Amino acid sequence: MDFPTFITHINDSLAHENGIGLAYLLRPTSPHGRELVKQYRNLSRPALRRYEGCIASPWDEIAILYVLICGHIHKRRSPEAFRDQVLLVNNFLRYFVENQGWTLQALFAILRDLRDLAIDADIQARAEGGKADHMEEAARVIMKAFTHCVTDRSSPPDRSRKWGVYYVAGLVFKCYFRLKRISLTKNILRALEVNQDIPSLDAYPRAHRVTFRYYLGMLNFLNEEYAKAEEQLTLAFYNCYTGHHANQERILAYLIPLRVLKGHLPSKGLLARFPILEALYTPFVESIRKGDIATFDSALEANEQRLLALNLFLTVERSRELCMRSLFRKAWVAADRTTRMPISMFHAALRISGSDVPVEEAECFVANMIYKGFMKGYISHGMQMVVLSKANAFPRLVERPSPFSVL
Repeated sequence: MDFPTFITHINDSLAHENGIGLAYLLRPTSPHGRELVKQYRNLSRPALRRYEGCIASPWDEIAILYVLICGHIHKRRSPEAFRDQVLLVNNFLRYFVENQGWTLQALFAILRDLRDLAIDADIQARAEGGKADHMEEAARVIMKAFTHCVTDRSSPPDRSRKWGVYYVAGLVFKCYFRLKRISLTKNILRALEVNQDIPSLDAYPRAHRVTFRYYLGMLNFLNEEYAKAEEQLTLAFYNCYTGHHANQERILAYLIPLRVLKGHLPSKGLLARFPILEALYTPFVESIRKGDIATFDSALEANEQRLLALNLFLTVERSRELCMRSLFRKAWVAADRTTRMPISMFHAALRISGSDVPVEEAECFVANMIYKGFMKGYISHGMQMVVLSKANAFPRLVERPSPFSVL
């Protein structure tokens, strides 16, 4: 494909409002991109200026920028490719704000490429000792596109630019999470809340819903709103395409420890489908099942750096209480399920499990188990005795009311 043919295809896509075709034409990875690079590899920006005016503005500039971007990518000049992609997106937005939502597929494509180029540009900038600020600029540009989507008031409902809000919001979330600027996501959530005329999330494509729910769940997780986080991540997981294994794994990395805190241990079959998660969580799950505190603590120490990097250390550490509950229940079963057990028996169980603590601390642990609903009963401090309920002394973990509220 030569440049005049490329221009003709763009013009045809515009005339027929072919958003998918336009998106294909603007992807640097498309085959025609490589063909154009071969034909124009020695052309500079001034040389391409002779094509200005060959098609309605801003598409003449967009077409020229596209060729330059493909050339930069071919020569592995990511910062230059990113710079021209920013110009391409800004030119596209001039057209986008004056047209209806048929251009959304093209918008999604160029914004996705913008983010990918920002990642590559930052990597190259760091390697060369430069300033890696391309992702910040990408976030600002994508946020501008989000604003154009959310504020559409003129298009008919079925062709509104609002049908792009959740996809573009997902891209902005990805940028903010990569930049570790989580607080900036409040602007997006506020805009979605204020604009009541946005269609229901359930009306959007499944891929848009899954991405948005995943990041909403992650925001709730980081804010320690675990009940909301579990709800959003569960919806994201069950709606995620089964073929998107990496996405399912990413969701489960945070959903599994939340479900464990509620007493739902993952099955071996589920973990076997995700070897990375199986290696990470199996030691903790098996320790909880066996009441093996020493093994749990060893696994926590061995995986500390990885869990810290994922912001999961505190969440997994909190599930240690479930391990202790299993240990205390085993001590109760060994005592013939009696309703009266001396504190010393729980203390002995802790020491056997490798937790060498004084008897006073063991009493505190028992009191904490009772307070959080892991055990039913009370402590007679004077008699150093635990009086357990005759019925259901150790309730099933899933039967505890509001388990997240006592974390």
